[in-house]
Amino acid sequence: MGLKTALSVAAVVLAAGGVRGAQEPPVRLSIVVTEGEGAINNIKQRTARETIVQVQDENHRPIAGAAVIFLLPGDGPGGTFAGGTTTAALQTDANGQAVMPRLMPNQLEGKFQIRVTASYQGQQTSISINQANEAGAGGTSKTPHHGLSGVAIGIIVGVVAAGAVGAALALRGGSSNNNQTPPTTPTGPPTGTITLGSGATVGPPH
Repeated sequence: MGLKTALSVAAVVLAAGGVRGAQEPPVRLSIVVTEGEGAINNIKQRTARETIVQVQDENHRPIAGAAVIFLLPGDGPGGTFAGGTTTAALQTDANGQAVMPRLMPNQLEGKFQIRVTASYQGQQTSISINQANEAGAGGTSKTPHHGLSGVAIGIIVGVVAAGAVGAALALRGGSSNNNQTPPTTPTGPPTGTITLGSGATVGPPH
């Protein structure tokens, strides 16, 4: 085999990927949502919870420098990024994380999905993050409320009000009795006698 023929065969082998030892195997990507899954955005205050993803390889190790694209819905519930755009592209940091730019919810209530795509060394993967817009939401994930219910508060207010009325009536009654003159006990005609001078006496009337 001549030198020219040997070089041609080598070129074909390299083009077909036959020499695997000189190449690294492709990295299999995965996206993990660390913040923002199930978040509820407040459309009145136009606030939203921070959304963060991490790009990992097949061994769950973070990948730095991966390209990440966040895509918001084009219509219906959702929102926009700064400048009114619905797409944001950035790269993962040293921890393999990408923080989605601040989302400004629109005025439509309902659930929606944020599409996230990650690319690295010719490999690509995508996931969807579920969120929702609500008028009375707090901009955070759903958290149980441990305060008193409206019924319980109403009962407490009623009891307090009733006690206050009773106390007021008692005070009024007490003050009225204090201002009244105690009744006098009727007495009968005097039964004593008066002794006059010279030994004369005057008795009670008959």
